[in-house]
Amino acid sequence: MALKNDARGRNIRVSFEFFPPKSEEMEGQLWHTVSELQDWDPDFVSVTYGAGGTTRAPTLTAVTRFLSQTPLATASHLTCVGATKEETHQVVDTFRKAGVTHFVALRGDAPGGAGVPYQPHPGGYANAAELVAGLKEIGDFEISVSAYPEKHPESRDTAADIDMLKRKADNGADRALTQFFFDNDNFERYLERVRGAGISIPVVPGIMPIQNLTQLKRFAGACGTVIPAFLDERFTGFDDKPEERAKVAAEVAAEQIEDLVRRGIHDFHLYTMNRAPLVSAVLDNLGLSRRQTKSAGAAA
Repeated sequence: MALKNDARGRNIRVSFEFFPPKSEEMEGQLWHTVSELQDWDPDFVSVTYGAGGTTRAPTLTAVTRFLSQTPLATASHLTCVGATKEETHQVVDTFRKAGVTHFVALRGDAPGGAGVPYQPHPGGYANAAELVAGLKEIGDFEISVSAYPEKHPESRDTAADIDMLKRKADNGADRALTQFFFDNDNFERYLERVRGAGISIPVVPGIMPIQNLTQLKRFAGACGTVIPAFLDERFTGFDDKPEERAKVAAEVAAEQIEDLVRRGIHDFHLYTMNRAPLVSAVLDNLGLSRRQTKSAGAAA
């Protein structure tokens, strides 16, 4: 997808993240969402992959369907936690045979969940930088990696985060997708430090349209994302008014993107939570246009 001119002449390019379904009902919701969102012509979509390979089979199933039944360029997330290098290589080979040429390479979270210290597998890749290098040795894959404008919760400081990002870039990463954030000033300062460290790959802001602010606060705490006070102000009084709340959520996300565009950013990675209406409302607010025709396979 080339950069798209919106109704106001700005160039904006988007990508979407989905997660593999865990039930028949969730599967139906996912593919309905895909059928609605694919007309926005995303640059690519990504499918998440659980810690320790816990969703490996559902991820492979979803990615295979994306590749075979939609026109969407599709990336699979890949983690190295809890696996030997040989086991990771076997996973990569399985996904490559399914047609995957783009991986989102991540260390992954400790299987025990939040608060459990991460321990590299003694026979595995120690971190995402090593995983990127390993992927490049296996094949000429397109590789996206993570970045953390507000610091990874386990990192010593932002400098350590940026050092890890540089290692990932030096080992062959093509772009970085950030953890979601709401403080654009902080992101701009972070990006200045990234460029100052000699990292030239694109750093794509992760945008989280707010489906439910209360739930987001709990999730954000584990991610290290700061929830600014203005969000409480914007959403006050709409707890029992879902339509008005959704309208505010779409406005907030679109305003964040518009501000980042004014700062020279043109690529955005949207966390869809497998729901189409709010994401579409955000893109409508931005004045982006849909494709005129749909691919038939996504909702089949």
